[in-house]
Amino acid sequence: MVLDQQTGDSSPVEPVRAVVSEVFAPVEAVTSVAVRPFTTVPTWFRSKDSLRKEVERLEAENSALREEVATSDLDVQTLVEFEGLTAAAADLGRALVPARVIGYEPAQSFSRTVTINAGTAAGVRPDMTVVNDEGLVGRVLRATRRTATVLLILDPESVVGGRIGQSKEIGFLKGRGVLGREGRLDLELLDQSLVPAQGDTVLSWGSDGVGPYVPGVPVGTVTDVFESVREQSRRAVIEPFVDFTALDVVGVVVPPDTSSDRALVRVDGSIG
Repeated sequence: MVLDQQTGDSSPVEPVRAVVSEVFAPVEAVTSVAVRPFTTVPTWFRSKDSLRKEVERLEAENSALREEVATSDLDVQTLVEFEGLTAAAADLGRALVPARVIGYEPAQSFSRTVTINAGTAAGVRPDMTVVNDEGLVGRVLRATRRTATVLLILDPESVVGGRIGQSKEIGFLKGRGVLGREGRLDLELLDQSLVPAQGDTVLSWGSDGVGPYVPGVPVGTVTDVFESVREQSRRAVIEPFVDFTALDVVGVVVPPDTSSDRALVRVDGSIG
């Protein structure tokens, strides 16, 4: 140690230090290479765990973004329909209970009904008129506390009083039981001498407080007129305004002072 106190090339142990360095340097290198995997294993596991968590986080974010993109169009359409419902309430001068269609009748059923998520707690009762932003949907058949069954005007058992917009002549609308693009109604006028014109608008005909349909709700337009010489009658074919295969937001016509568990669409189109 006394000899090694003198540093530099003039140190008496410098030649020995150099020899030792040359002999053991390769051994140190080999040892470092051999031991490095074991010394870096904990760091490697920590890096993999961190990377896995980051991947999981990014996948969750991507999934949320995909869901947001997938539902954004539906949310926008729902908002448009709700806004249309407020406009319909103002046009009709009727208070409405807003509701969503939550189910169609079973495929094996011969009736054309839908279930809505509003019932007696919302002020919904049987024989109330149901509309949407396009026109007449149907009437309430029955109601529980939270849901109601609506008979669509396309049902074969449905009969709706109809009035031709131009002539004001009245008749009865009957459904054919067909949904989709081929869904039609048949209008038989009380005055068989009248010939409706193609494109004439048909509105619902009824009496306030009597039901089941309030008057003045748009139903559809006349597309064809058929005449039976044998029966001496005329039948007009009506294409409904409502797309019955895409029902979502509807409104049940209720008295303005209805007690409801949800906000009503008032007669002026406001929400309260």
